[in-house]
Amino acid sequence: MIASARMARLAREIKNFETKPPWGITCYPEKEDCYDILSVQLLGPKGSPYEKGTFKLTVNIPEKYPFEPPLVKFVTPVYHPNIDKGGRICMDMLKMPPKGGWLPTITLETLLVSLQTLLSNPNPDDPLMMDVANEYKYENEKFKEQARRHTEKHALGTV
Repeated sequence: MIASARMARLAREIKNFETKPPWGITCYPEKEDCYDILSVQLLGPKGSPYEKGTFKLTVNIPEKYPFEPPLVKFVTPVYHPNIDKGGRICMDMLKMPPKGGWLPTITLETLLVSLQTLLSNPNPDDPLMMDVANEYKYENEKFKEQARRHTEKHALGTV
């Protein structure tokens, strides 16, 4: 019963990406009718150093979804305080309580929109990349230039 409820919810959430996608986000299963691994393309937020980039992500949906958060990783390299060189992301919404903020009511759309927002609003107080976080805090113009250059190098024309 739980597996079929999980599948029904995932099918509905994926369908929403097809019918009314949020700005700059596409999400689809890597294999047809198999919702365990999803491919995502995320446009960098306007007004951010990432705005010209298209970022690829993978989303692994756990067996216990929505009671456990998906495992989300950036495939495209990102210069960001909360995203490491392996594409791992430090964001409360991706962690289970009590340390994290995951709730079963959070949808894939909400999660991916929040990730897109994280790109333009880093949290330097909870970094994975300490040197990048310090640059963001204390040398913001340098950070923006580095992020822009990194985006141009890795995230242009990746569609």
